[in-house]
Amino acid sequence: MKFLDQAKVYIRSGDGGAGCVSFRREKYIEFGGPDGGDGGRGGDVWVEAVDGLNTLIDYRYQQHFKAGKGMHGMGKNRTGAKGRDVVLKVPVGTQVLDEDKKTVLADLTRPGQRVLLLKGGNGGFGNARFKSPTNRAPRHANPGQPGEERWIWLRLKLIADAGIVGLPNAGKSTLLSVVSAARPEIADYPFTTLHPNLGVVKRGTDSFVLADIPGLIEGAHEGAGLGTRFLGHVERTAVLLHLIDINHEDCVSAYETVRKELAAYEDGSLAEKPEIVALSKIDLVDEETRHLIAEDFRERTGKAPLLLSAATGEGVKEAMGRLLETIKSVRAEERILEDEAETAQKGWQP
Repeated sequence: MKFLDQAKVYIRSGDGGAGCVSFRREKYIEFGGPDGGDGGRGGDVWVEAVDGLNTLIDYRYQQHFKAGKGMHGMGKNRTGAKGRDVVLKVPVGTQVLDEDKKTVLADLTRPGQRVLLLKGGNGGFGNARFKSPTNRAPRHANPGQPGEERWIWLRLKLIADAGIVGLPNAGKSTLLSVVSAARPEIADYPFTTLHPNLGVVKRGTDSFVLADIPGLIEGAHEGAGLGTRFLGHVERTAVLLHLIDINHEDCVSAYETVRKELAAYEDGSLAEKPEIVALSKIDLVDEETRHLIAEDFRERTGKAPLLLSAATGEGVKEAMGRLLETIKSVRAEERILEDEAETAQKGWQP
C-alpha cells in the first residue's frame, strides 16, 4: 500500500429541502386550513479518526465529497427527511487545514474523535408555519437554505513517541529494523527511505513507537533533497534520536547541518525537543578511533554522544533505554500541564 500523508479535498454540505404549500382536503371539511410540512435539513460533513488506517491514500482517488440534500416537505404536516451525512474517515494524527494550509480546523489525536466541518442547510418552513388569525390560508412557503462548501487539506502527522533524524545513510532504517519488527527498505545509497516508517520498540513491560523519516540534507527547508515535508511526522514525538555516521568526514558538521534544518522548520519547535545524539556504525572503526571522534565531538558541541552499532547491537540497548526514560519524563510533564489547563478551564470547585 502506498504512503500518502497529505491530500486536498472538496467538501460540500447538503441543501435544505423546501417547505410545502398544501391544504387539508377531506370529505365534509370545507375549509381544512394549511397543512404543508417543513423541508428536511441538509446533510452535514464530518471528519472522524479511526484505527486501522495509517495513510491518506483513499483520498488520492476521490477528492469530492457532497452530503445529501434534505427532502421537501409534504402535505398532512409531514416534514422532509434529513439529508445523508458524509463522514471522512482518516488515520489518528490527521490535521484538517483550511485551503491556505495554515489555519488548523481540527486536530484528531484520539481514535473515535469526530469533528463537524460543514453544517447542512436548514429546511424551509411549510405554509402551516405562516397561518395566523389574519392570514388563515397562506399560499407561500420558504425554500431550503443552501449548504456550505470549501476546499480543505488533510495532513497526516504520525503518532510516535520518538523520532530518528539524521543525514541520509546515517543508519536510521537499519536501527529501526533491529529494535522493532518494522522492515523498512535498506540499501547502500542516499534516500533509500522515501516515506516515514514506524516500529514498536519493547523494553521489558514497556514499549514505545519509534519513527524513522527520510534523511535531511543542507537546504532541505528550501526544498533540497526530499525537503522537510516529512518532518511533520516527528512533531508529536517526545524526543529525537539524532544519528550521525561515525565515518562522516566531519561529524560535527553533519550534526550542525541537521540542527539548522530542524530550527528552520516552521516555528522551530523541533529544535527545542529533547535530543539524544548517537554516533552510528561504530563497528566500521577501531575502538581507539571511535573514542577520539566521540571526545572531539563532545568538546566542540558540548554533547556527549552515545556509541552504537545496529549491525552488532553494541550500544543499542543503552540508546533505547535513554529514549524510554526521556519519553516517560516528557509525557508525565505533558499530563500535568493538560490537567492544569483542564482545571483552569473548568474553574475551581470545592
